[in-house]
Amino acid sequence: MNPIKKDRFSIVFNQDGYLELVDFIKNNDFNKILILTDDNTKGNCLDIFLSSIKDANPEVSNLIKSKLFYYSVKPGENSKNIDTSVEIWKFLIEKGFKRVDLLINLGGGMITDLGGFVASTFMRGIKFVNVPTTLLGMVDASIGGKTGIDFREIKNIIGVFGFAKIVLVDYRFLTTLNKRQKTAGYAEMIKHILISKTSELYKVKKVDSMEDIPHKMIHQSIITKVSIIDVDPLESDIRKFLNYGHTIGHAIESYLLGTDRELFHGEAIAIGIILETYLSFLKTGFDYDLANDIKMHIHKHFGSIEFSDSDISEIINLLKHDKKNNDDKPMFVLLENLGKPLINQAVIDREIMEAFKFYKD
Repeated sequence: MNPIKKDRFSIVFNQDGYLELVDFIKNNDFNKILILTDDNTKGNCLDIFLSSIKDANPEVSNLIKSKLFYYSVKPGENSKNIDTSVEIWKFLIEKGFKRVDLLINLGGGMITDLGGFVASTFMRGIKFVNVPTTLLGMVDASIGGKTGIDFREIKNIIGVFGFAKIVLVDYRFLTTLNKRQKTAGYAEMIKHILISKTSELYKVKKVDSMEDIPHKMIHQSIITKVSIIDVDPLESDIRKFLNYGHTIGHAIESYLLGTDRELFHGEAIAIGIILETYLSFLKTGFDYDLANDIKMHIHKHFGSIEFSDSDISEIINLLKHDKKNNDDKPMFVLLENLGKPLINQAVIDREIMEAFKFYKD
């Protein structure tokens, strides 16, 4: 895969990506390097990462051994909070990290969100690298400079823009994932296809299992996101397209966080895509049959969950905290057609309740 080079960041792939990374480390001559993981990626991915560094350049591998530090957190969204951030900041201070040092985030979206936030705020910003180990991380979370943590059960409410200097995508890490983890990442790929001007929905419909997703399709999903953030890095305009499915999706994720019904980010976004596609039918004239096709495809891979009237009321209430709101009115990205998103679309509670009915039917 050819690297994607931009002014703010580079996305590099597989073994060639490790060659780029070791050159970056060598050229910057960092005094200290922290590798941030969760306990899962520490066990499943850290050795692969370190051995790949050694294979790419044994000299650099030996050079950085004395500079390496490790910090691991518990897996899951519950670790993406201010308390965890404080503990990592304390660790960096205790180990003598300075503004000239490096943080490598090795993990899924939770780790790249958390690690990017920690790096971007420590000493007003130190360099960091993202090495996503999940499908969701590869196509979405690690790319684009959004970093952040959850606070008071509100998803990503505290954060800053901070771009990883390098995002290294190594497809071997996909073999460490179970079916549910892969499926969660697939939701973001569906979103990218729905908002893309080169929509390839027919290819998505051919995906029968998570083992069928070709690397070429993953690469195209990455290109779709990069093409948007390259034009609008700080989300003043078209980058808002990437929020499709996320307004309700984030509210659902926040509502179920910490319960026995807790969802992965991508699972919540998959529900959000169904709901917001139906809202598109109501508000912009999006084709109903196509909305139903999208719903059926998502149900095929994600199944469905039950929402009581009380659940729906609480989720609607959480929408008031969404960062995209105009006052307390939730503002949605809706689709006029495939590849034709519309930003700042107002929706009322009754329409959201009708969308949940569509989801359940």
